Amino acid sequence: MRRQDSTESPLFGEEDNFRLKQSNIKHPVASFFHLFFRTSAILVYLVCDAISSRFIVCMVTIILLLSCDFWTVKNVSGRLLVGLRWWNQVDEDGRSHWIFESRKSDGVNKISAAESQVFWLGLIVCPIFWVVFVFSTIFSFNIKWLVVVIMGLVLQWANLYGYVRCKLGGKSSLRNMAKSYLSGQVFKQAMKETTKS
Repeated sequence: MRRQDSTESPLFGEEDNFRLKQSNIKHPVASFFHLFFRTSAILVYLVCDAISSRFIVCMVTIILLLSCDFWTVKNVSGRLLVGLRWWNQVDEDGRSHWIFESRKSDGVNKISAAESQVFWLGLIVCPIFWVVFVFSTIFSFNIKWLVVVIMGLVLQWANLYGYVRCKLGGKSSLRNMAKSYLSGQVFKQAMKETTKS
């Protein structure tokens, strides 16, 4: 039996980096479950009428998947994959305060570009499906599914809004960020036009 030197073994909390040096995804389980609950809820919604005629079973299954997704994204994958988190805190006066945090970029805990892409892609694309489902439910007069698709839309958009606020900074409003981005783009375009002439 070979004795392992202490310089070869990872320190506590560095096991993932030690095992997956060649991989771009440091947290494969978090990445998997980030997408699993989201896509499962969408797939169950799409095939539920074909598989089962029992509405309550389908509704409960979809709401459980959406709830698991909300909790997983908010409490696990957001922290691990992109270093962001948000929550609501109620003070003694009963006022609600939203808190948005982002991990500081230091050399030890670099965020993987592949994990970041998986996170943001799943966070942005899936709510678009629920918007389509809301409109299709309304226009097809399939009112019994309206509560389910609205629940999907609300839970998915809540996480999207929270993480966009974390990414842009919790204190600044999204409108101010959009204005500054657009004004920067207009300025860049104007500078290109002046350099051409």
